[in-house]
Amino acid sequence: MPDIHHPGRRSVLAAAAAGGASLGASWLLTGCTGASAAPALPTGSKEGTPDRGGTLRIARPPASDAETLDPASALSAYEYLGALYNRLVRIAANGELAPDLAESWEPDAKARTWTFRLRKGVTFHDGRKLTSADAAYTLRHILDKQTASPQAAVLAPLIDPEELRTPDAHTLVVPLKTPNAEFPSLLTHYNCYVIPDGSARGIGRTGIGTGPFELESFTPAGPGRITAYEDHWAGRPVLDAIDFYSVADMSARSNALLAGQVDLLSQTNLDFATARVVAASDRATIARVENAQWYVLPMLTTEKPFTDVRVRQAMKLAYDPEYVVRVALQGAGTAGWDNPVPPSDPAHITAHPKHDPEKARYLLKQAGHDGLTVDLYTSSYDPVFTPMALAYQDSARRAGIRIRVKTAAADSYYTQIWMKKPLMATYWFTGRPVDQLLTQVFRSGSSYNETAWSDKEFDALLDRARQETDETRRRELYGEAQTFVIDKGGAMTPMFADRLVGISRKVRGYAEYGFEFDYLGIGLQQKGA
Repeated sequence: MPDIHHPGRRSVLAAAAAGGASLGASWLLTGCTGASAAPALPTGSKEGTPDRGGTLRIARPPASDAETLDPASALSAYEYLGALYNRLVRIAANGELAPDLAESWEPDAKARTWTFRLRKGVTFHDGRKLTSADAAYTLRHILDKQTASPQAAVLAPLIDPEELRTPDAHTLVVPLKTPNAEFPSLLTHYNCYVIPDGSARGIGRTGIGTGPFELESFTPAGPGRITAYEDHWAGRPVLDAIDFYSVADMSARSNALLAGQVDLLSQTNLDFATARVVAASDRATIARVENAQWYVLPMLTTEKPFTDVRVRQAMKLAYDPEYVVRVALQGAGTAGWDNPVPPSDPAHITAHPKHDPEKARYLLKQAGHDGLTVDLYTSSYDPVFTPMALAYQDSARRAGIRIRVKTAAADSYYTQIWMKKPLMATYWFTGRPVDQLLTQVFRSGSSYNETAWSDKEFDALLDRARQETDETRRRELYGEAQTFVIDKGGAMTPMFADRLVGISRKVRGYAEYGFEFDYLGIGLQQKGA
């Protein structure tokens, strides 16, 4: 799923694909004493050059009937966005910022005003030329309260939409309310795809962008089709078209892949039992995206016993993240040690408290919660939730903590459980810049602060980091912010998981990073697959 959880994502279910081999929905947990050795899964997609042309068939999870092609919306049809649109700035395969519609960008001496130079010769799918007015309009659309964009909470404290300037057709000037040396990275979010000036009323239906594909058809929560845009500024994509199908659950999507009815499973992290069946089939295999998902056990800091920082610290010290990775992920991931910034991020710090059940017992006794018993909510929404919860339950037992694992319904999990129960399981996609991650999920008052944690010192530290123009010192400040989250915050991060993506053996050029795969280079090998 996208990095922002969409309420009602499963409220409307499409008909499941039929035929082929049959797989039941399952997750694999070999018991609370440890994980058995699992057969090795492929580490990447099939290599080779795809043939020109062909249609890629993608099965995606069902969505709300309010789904839209407006990229700024909280209900955007995520799978279409990277194909239909471009951003000003994108994240490259190496994790660094790279030009997209903006060829270059530079700040003033205090990082208070940013100037973006746009590419020339870029056209929208309706033939209009891209100008700086489109880029300015996109930012104003995100900031418009009627849009209710999740990214508005990140950008509104920084941008006054009335202050945006377009001195010429290819220059956008963004004055900020406060200095921010990380500002361009905030524009890499998938809510920030550029739309045409004045298009807000119809963009949810038309999908007119500058991307490598243009819209042929779209049905909210249902099927759709996009076709190659011949005049794309970066060149024509390899494929002729992509067909999208909404398929009810992971089992049905996997069966469709095994039957040769679809070529790629979008937003589907396969459980290990299913992944092994897929990898062993003649038609399909697995592409592994390293550390692509950040798994969290959020503690609501406004609910007892997690209002006490000593209890939160004890919950973290009580369990062994490396054990959770072995049991819940069969080793296909990395221990998180309660740091939400993934190891691949240049700002990641490796220092963290060690697993210490005796210190956890001591802190709980100090807090008056010796022999603590708490409920941990999970569901089948994601195949890793329950294995992670049970592995945590087993590991924390050494500290005298009794965890009661409660299974909730998948279709209402993100409306009835998430941010409502004191302790539960969830996940986010990795790939967001460090400032966006820390601001959106941990800053006081953020609508996606799932632990409701509030710390004025932490907020001030983020402000200092944003304003620091020296890159080395800025990275140090973000490191201090991570330490705050580890020591005082309410989020336990047991692990970062490799995402196991089911794909056809015909697929070539599958490369995923920065929230989506490379729509330009992906294709099919029609013969000899």
